[in-house]
Amino acid sequence: MAIDNGMDLLSERAVLMRESLQKSQTITDNVVSILGSFDSRLSALESAMRPTQIRTHAIRKAHENIDKTLKSAEVILSQFDLLRQAETKVLKGPHEDLESYLEAIAQLRKVIRYFSSNRSFKNSDGVLNHANSLLAKAQSKLEDEFKQLLVSYSKAVEPDRLFDGLPNSLRPSADGEGNGKSHGGHHNDDSETAAYTLPILIPSRVLPLLHDLAQQMVQAGHQQLLLQIYRETRTFVLEESLRKLGVEKLSKEDVQRMQWEVLEAKIGNWIHFMRIAVKLLFAGERQVCDQIFRGFDSLSDQCFAEVTVSSVSMLLSFGDAIARSKRSPEKLFVLLDMYEIMRELHTEIETIFKGKACLEIRNSATGLTKRLAQTAQETFGDFEEAVEKDATKTAVLDGTVHPLTSYVINYVKFLFDYQATLKQLFAEFGNGDDSNSQLASVTMRIMQALQNNLEGKSKQYKDPALTHLFLMNNIHYMVRSVRRSEAKDLLGDDWVQRHRRIVQQHANLYKRTAWTKILQTSSAQGLTSSGGGSVEGGNSSGVSRGLLKERFKMFNMQFDELHQRQSQWTVPDTELRESLRLAVAEVLLPAYRSFLKRFGPLVESGKNSQRYIKYTAEDLERLLGELFEGKSMNEPRR
Repeated sequence: MAIDNGMDLLSERAVLMRESLQKSQTITDNVVSILGSFDSRLSALESAMRPTQIRTHAIRKAHENIDKTLKSAEVILSQFDLLRQAETKVLKGPHEDLESYLEAIAQLRKVIRYFSSNRSFKNSDGVLNHANSLLAKAQSKLEDEFKQLLVSYSKAVEPDRLFDGLPNSLRPSADGEGNGKSHGGHHNDDSETAAYTLPILIPSRVLPLLHDLAQQMVQAGHQQLLLQIYRETRTFVLEESLRKLGVEKLSKEDVQRMQWEVLEAKIGNWIHFMRIAVKLLFAGERQVCDQIFRGFDSLSDQCFAEVTVSSVSMLLSFGDAIARSKRSPEKLFVLLDMYEIMRELHTEIETIFKGKACLEIRNSATGLTKRLAQTAQETFGDFEEAVEKDATKTAVLDGTVHPLTSYVINYVKFLFDYQATLKQLFAEFGNGDDSNSQLASVTMRIMQALQNNLEGKSKQYKDPALTHLFLMNNIHYMVRSVRRSEAKDLLGDDWVQRHRRIVQQHANLYKRTAWTKILQTSSAQGLTSSGGGSVEGGNSSGVSRGLLKERFKMFNMQFDELHQRQSQWTVPDTELRESLRLAVAEVLLPAYRSFLKRFGPLVESGKNSQRYIKYTAEDLERLLGELFEGKSMNEPRR
């Protein structure tokens, strides 16, 4: 029973489930049917909406294109606005506000770049043409402004302003002569380290403006025009500054025609001018050039080279004319002065005239230095030969120091003022020997050449005594001068002692030659008695009074002649003169005293004794003190 009930329950449930499934299927079918109908309606709706969607997309795209066009138009309009602003400033010109003018040029360049990269715009070519024309006009005005500004502030420098830049030791003195004009560098040992103050060639406030203008011209590709403007303006200013200073354009022919005194003065001036030109004018011009062309080194070098080349050439050509002119001994010292100043300025020339563009100028300066050195070396060599061969016919009639001797000794003294320079020359042109020994060797050869020449000149004298007096005077002058100068250190004590002995030898030869004959007159030798015997043992009783009178007369005559002649002779050195007088007195006076003592009474006992015994020993001593004073007129040559 229970099972049946369970079966029935299951059967009922199965029926219910079948009914439910049938309902679900019906619902599903209905839903599928509904969905199918809905899908059809959606497709129809979508078909209906598609034109609307297309129009909406087109509208959105149109809006996007409008936005882009508006933005492009805004950029274009801004470029036109920049163009108008720039045009206003350009037309106004750069003079009042250069900074704003330069900004306008920068704006123009931006506008040109913009339209050049957007050539598809309508009328872009027209805009570009206008902008380029405006830029060209702006550049032209800049160039005019650069030229006007440069010319306005480029004035020749007055000499006084240049002198103010020199160290005190080199400034002109109150009499108008520059301390550095004569015999250059060695007289101003501190010249290389002394402070120089560069002149203000262009005011410092103007230089930045000129720099900005030059920079614009370079950017515009107008370097050549820039060079031309700068060269024409500054070249004239430099040349005019040098002209005011006193620099002249002199050719080699001009130099050769000049008298030596005039030329020597001009050489002294040239040394002064070279120092001022390099250390002040050219250094100042280099500073100006570097500031105006800052950032364009090669252009700065080229500009500086072109501006200075004519001024440098004008200065160096004079030096070259001197170096190539006919050599003569008196030119040695000015050649050494010129060589010294070129060596002094060498480092500055290399620094100021730096760069490839200035190479030719540097080479010209170096070439002049070498030519001066070579000519000085050759002139130095010529001097030794000139001394040896000097054929001056003018004799010193009183036997004093010959002008050639004083000239050569002064020459040698001057040489020692140039020791450092000469040693430099020997180092450059020597054979590798020590420059000190070379200077000593040359000096010794010059002194020997002088001595040889004096030996020749001494033979002009007819009186052998005057020959020896002449050589004594001149060699003594050489010895004394050497002892008192730096030449002593080079020539050495041996040279001095050897030549002192030569002086003494000539003094002795003079004494023997001049006074031997009169000494024989005052000796007892040859005196004979009336019977023909000679005087011996101090016995004068057998001496002929007549012979004694002749002896006294002969002594008087010879002494008068010696006194008259030798009073005209000159021994210029006081010490040597007194020494020579004493040497004569030491020989003559004792002999005369002895003769007078022995034989004077025999003559005095006769008539007119004063005719024969004219002098006492004291008279002779006084008269010997008048020798070698050169008091009387020189005797005529015989």
